[in-house]
Amino acid sequence: MDDKLNDLPCGFFTLTNAGVITEANRTLLNLLQYESGDMLHHHIEAFLTVANKIFFHTYFYPYIQLHGHVNEIYLTLKKKDGHEVPVLLNGVLRERDDQVYIECVLIEMRKRIEYEKDIVNAAKKLEELNKEKDAAHEALKALHKELEKKQEELTDLNRTLELQALTDGLTGVSNRRAFQECLDAAFAAFARSRNPFAMVLLDIDYFKRINDTYGHPVGDEILRRLTQELQAQIRSIDVLARYGGEEFAIILPGANRESAVIAAERFRKSIEEADWGEYRVTISLGAATVSEEDTAESLIAKADQALYASKSGGRNRVTHSED
Repeated sequence: MDDKLNDLPCGFFTLTNAGVITEANRTLLNLLQYESGDMLHHHIEAFLTVANKIFFHTYFYPYIQLHGHVNEIYLTLKKKDGHEVPVLLNGVLRERDDQVYIECVLIEMRKRIEYEKDIVNAAKKLEELNKEKDAAHEALKALHKELEKKQEELTDLNRTLELQALTDGLTGVSNRRAFQECLDAAFAAFARSRNPFAMVLLDIDYFKRINDTYGHPVGDEILRRLTQELQAQIRSIDVLARYGGEEFAIILPGANRESAVIAAERFRKSIEEADWGEYRVTISLGAATVSEEDTAESLIAKADQALYASKSGGRNRVTHSED
C-alpha cells in the first residue's frame, strides 16, 4: 500500500464485492490492534458485532450496489482485545482490472461520544442546580427524567428485540432468520477456504397425529424435549435452528458426505432411544453436503428433497441428497 494511504489520519480498507478485506492501512490496524495478517483475506463481518452484521446485510451491501457509495454509516468494530470501537464509515464502489472493489474510510467516534456523554452529565448537573426554582423548572426537570427513562426503556427493548429476532420463542434455539445468516456465513467461509460443510433438515414423524391426539401443549413439550436431545448430540461449532413447525435444521461445519450421514444417524438414533414416556417419537432426516455449484437456496432444496425421500421411504431414517 502507498505510504500516503498507510499514514492517513483515518482508517482505510478495501473489500472485494463479497466482503473480503484485501487492503488495510496502518491507521486502521493500529486502531484495532491487529497485524495485517489478522485482517487481510478475512471477511469484514469477522470484525463486526452481531447487530452490525445484520445492518451490513440489510443496508450496506444493497445500498452501495444500488448507488455506488454510502456516507456516514455508524458502526461498531471489534478490537483484538475484544473491546468495541465506534466508527463513522464512508464507502465507494470502484472497478479495477475488471474487478469490483469497495474502498472505505473510517474515523473513530469515541471522542464525539465522550463529548455527548459530557453534555448529558452537564445537563443532569444543571437540573440539580435548578431544583429550587419555580414550578415551571420542576415540571421541566420531571419531563427530562421521564424522557431519560423512556430512552433507557427503549434501549432495553431494542436489546430484547435483537435477541428475540434471532431466537425461537418455544425452544430457545436459533430461529429461521438466524439460521439463514449462519448459512450465509458458512458459504462465505467455504468461498474462502473450500472447507466442506453440510446441513441436515429433520422433522418429527407423524407430529400432526401427536397434536391431534394429545393436544398442542404436549406437542410443544415434545418440541422442547427434542431440542434438548439434539443439543446434547451436536458439537459446539454446529448450528441448531428451528426451521418451522416441527422441522429443524442443523449446519455441520467441516462435514463431508460420510461424516454428515454419520452425524444425522446419531441424531436419529438418540431420538428413537430417548425416554418419551407414553409417546413414541422418531424423526426423518435429509442431509446435503455443499458443492462449488451450490447456493444457499440449492443446498436447502437438496436437503429438503432428501428429507422427503426419508419420509417417503418409511420415516425414521436418514437420506443423503447424493443417494
